[in-house]
Amino acid sequence: MNQFSRYVCNGLFATAIHYAVLTFNLDVIAMTSVGWANFFAAIVGITASFLGSKFFVFAGCIGKLEHQAARFVLVYGAIAVMHGLILHVWSDQAGLPHTWGFLVATIVQVAMSYFANKFYVFSK
Repeated sequence: MNQFSRYVCNGLFATAIHYAVLTFNLDVIAMTSVGWANFFAAIVGITASFLGSKFFVFAGCIGKLEHQAARFVLVYGAIAVMHGLILHVWSDQAGLPHTWGFLVATIVQVAMSYFANKFYVFSK
């Protein structure tokens, strides 16, 4: 399996974990705020994404865990801002459907995160 295929698998796995924790928070713990339930679920999903990237996608990369984790958080913070800005311009300013804007932002996010992880977070 090539690196990009592993990246896609890791992303799907992390997303499934995110959704499972969100569902657990809402249905089992009975959290009343979807926003907070999703916030905590996102932390678990992002952690799963980092660990999968470190040990599965970019397994040959050496480097200190704390440096890679700090870079990962920085990259994903910047990507979250970019995602929000795309949706803001697409939907709020241009008046276009948010579903399509979300899709465009997600495509940009996938590309940016792959290359940022490959060449910055987990570079040799």
